Amino acid sequence: MSSEAVFVVETVIKVIVVIAVFATLAGLATYIERKILAFFQRRLGPTMVGPYGILQLVADMIKLFTKEDIIPQNAIKPVFLIAPLIAAISAMTALAAVPFLPEFEMFGHTIRPIIADVGVGVLFVMGVASLSMYAPLLAGMSSANKWGLLGAARAVVQLLSFEVVSGFALLAPIMIIGSLSLIDINNYQDAGIGGWMIWQQPLAFVLFVISIFAETNRTPFDLIEHETEIVAGYGTEYSGMRWGMFFIGEYANMFTASFLVSLIFLGGFNPLWFIPGGLAILLKVSLLVFFFMWVRAAWPHIRPDQLMWLCWKVLMPLALLNILITGLVLL
Repeated sequence: MSSEAVFVVETVIKVIVVIAVFATLAGLATYIERKILAFFQRRLGPTMVGPYGILQLVADMIKLFTKEDIIPQNAIKPVFLIAPLIAAISAMTALAAVPFLPEFEMFGHTIRPIIADVGVGVLFVMGVASLSMYAPLLAGMSSANKWGLLGAARAVVQLLSFEVVSGFALLAPIMIIGSLSLIDINNYQDAGIGGWMIWQQPLAFVLFVISIFAETNRTPFDLIEHETEIVAGYGTEYSGMRWGMFFIGEYANMFTASFLVSLIFLGGFNPLWFIPGGLAILLKVSLLVFFFMWVRAAWPHIRPDQLMWLCWKVLMPLALLNILITGLVLL
């Protein structure tokens, strides 16, 4: 088999594995989150289906696949149907430029756990992930529902605003490293825990983490579908698997954001003391996902005006100040 054919086959296998793994992780994350929230709130969470309620995943899957797929009478049908696909596809496509693990040997062949090393990985991931904004926007606008429209409007304001902050937050580390490749960024931090970017750019780390909470629609910034105000926002008229695809996209984005934070600020898949690199990055991502869920259990929702005040009057000036200071130091 020619080298080109091997490359094509290997890439196809990687794509299938990534889609299967992260679609499964999205479902598993819902179970884990329910258990974590129950622990913090002194409840039991899922317990009835299977040992420790683990088969609740299967029950939820059966429910999503068998529920009636309802389309509102006055909805714009083609747009209404395609919006959930945008959420899932954009989330999975963003994973293409993420290096999940270090290189390893299998059957005498070197495997690189990245689908496409495009050289501008940060830009690719951020750009493709931002396309997920069109999912709630189109869903809300096409639903013929005032709550859906309100959720769509909030989606545009929130996601666009915090994408600017997250982009500026990453600009300072990129100025230091001099590359947009996630592999180069990872290799820059190979001097051990003291060489992690978080020590050089603590403010950029805090700004980026706050921004990804808003961009992944996580508490306390889950205003796009705030149940106490706008029912379920853009997803009000959705049911069954179309409703589920929004949440597959949301949880996949959460894992993508966790990998980005690990790779850019926390040493990536470089070995950590006696822990090999592959296991190290999986532990970092797991802790970040737990942090996402911990914040949901601990923090209340905020108002939309408070969110915009935080973005434009606090986070944006800090991000610009951080870029200025970084530039002066590099000069």
